[in-house]
Amino acid sequence: MPSEVDRPVSQALTQPMQTRLGKMVQARALKAGTHNDSGFALVGNAELAFTSRMTLIKAAQKTLDIQYYAIFADDTTERMFDALREAAGRGVRIRILLDDFNTSGKNAQVLKLAFEKNFELRLFNPLPGGRASMMLRILSNLNDVARMQRRMHNKIFIADNAVAITGGRNLGETYFGQSKGTNFIDIDVLAAGRIARDLSRSFDQYWNNPLAYPVQSLMSEEEIKALKPKLAVTLPDTSASALPNLADTTSLSNSQPFTASADSIPEGLPELPDSTDLSLLPWTWAPSVLLVDQPSKIAADADDVEEAQETAVDGLLQLMSQAKTDLLIVSPYFVPGERMMRQFAEIRRRGVRVRVLTNSLASNDAPAAHVGYARYRKALLEMGIEIYEMRAEQEGTVMSFGSGTGSTGGSKYGSRASLHAKVVVADGRLLVVGSMNLDLRSKLQNSEVAVVIRNRALSLEATRMIEPALTSGAYHVELVSNQLVWRAPQGSELKDSTTEPDASLPLKLLLKLIGPLAPDEML
Repeated sequence: MPSEVDRPVSQALTQPMQTRLGKMVQARALKAGTHNDSGFALVGNAELAFTSRMTLIKAAQKTLDIQYYAIFADDTTERMFDALREAAGRGVRIRILLDDFNTSGKNAQVLKLAFEKNFELRLFNPLPGGRASMMLRILSNLNDVARMQRRMHNKIFIADNAVAITGGRNLGETYFGQSKGTNFIDIDVLAAGRIARDLSRSFDQYWNNPLAYPVQSLMSEEEIKALKPKLAVTLPDTSASALPNLADTTSLSNSQPFTASADSIPEGLPELPDSTDLSLLPWTWAPSVLLVDQPSKIAADADDVEEAQETAVDGLLQLMSQAKTDLLIVSPYFVPGERMMRQFAEIRRRGVRVRVLTNSLASNDAPAAHVGYARYRKALLEMGIEIYEMRAEQEGTVMSFGSGTGSTGGSKYGSRASLHAKVVVADGRLLVVGSMNLDLRSKLQNSEVAVVIRNRALSLEATRMIEPALTSGAYHVELVSNQLVWRAPQGSELKDSTTEPDASLPLKLLLKLIGPLAPDEML
């Protein structure tokens, strides 16, 4: 890595309440007559997840701060990039902080934004070596596997330091229901007011950290262009004059429709709308707190993290340990480890009902993670923990966590689904939505962020989003005479199974071969 790096310090917008979004937040809080300083709306629908981000881009007047583990170069994100370019053209300062790991091949084209006016783009914990392909990146760093595994996993999208989005989604077509193959089922939360400013402070900590390298310090624009040609998409007219006035919370959805070439949209997929009306969402004002890792976690050894740092996952586990009656856990990659297992055992000894929704072997996009989970599965069931594993084939069943926020539909066009949401509901009154998984990678290696909200209505809404997936979109795993049985989802016309359902023989062999060998923290 370069030793001399020009890394100018910058901060979030200091006067967010003077912007249209800030005024909208003030108006909604005043209308609600609340004493709480933060408002929230759940986003379980893929379409709303995209349109809400597009709406924030178009509504921003001063700043957009965007922090992600991965941004993939495809037609869906290209629409977002062009909306960002239009925002930059009207003077909005755009800071993008991206983990370095996935910036190879076609995805490296995202880095070109760093060379455009009013854009700044920094890579967190960059790896040495080429970017021609992901395989080349991995092979180039086999001599430092520990560093390669320590990644910035935060997902934050903030407009004018007034309204933010955080949750499980990265940016790419598979997170917005636009892939013809596998689409991720996920949950975000829109957050406004004080909690958005807390998220901004976290962003600034990472942005100004020595591990954040401006793209220009690592490679030239010509080097980026040489990796892959630019995707061609025709974008709508999103001139500043067409933007709605947010001060009176009127419509945000009157932009021109998106148009693209016939082959830019996968066959059978409807095009996503270009924006949504945030004023129509059922905002809930509630007490909240931010759980976020320090950037120093990425530079530390796992042993040092466990001994010296209070992590976001530690905070989550502490909240879970205080549950009195019920825990509903959604974690796509669920590898508890021995210490977490002891905590689960203590929770169950107190009589707390624990339900876990995770991926099946067939639906897991990271089969190695399933290996780590499978070694704890029987012990979890013996504790009395209820386990549900997401079906991979979801046609006509669960492709979204409901409409929950007044949106009009979800992803139902891809043939396969993979769980990606990270959510905990405790005692029907405490809701956690974030980027973290309940595994040792999130606890010890990755940086994470989560919002904790104390509110019964939002907790109930999240539960209502998730429970249909338990009944109709997942196998209920039980222990019968010391043998695992996967109970078929209700109304599915499927049969119960005594082996990993829907999984191919190679995947089942993988489970048996590496299951006894791979350490938890590597999965």
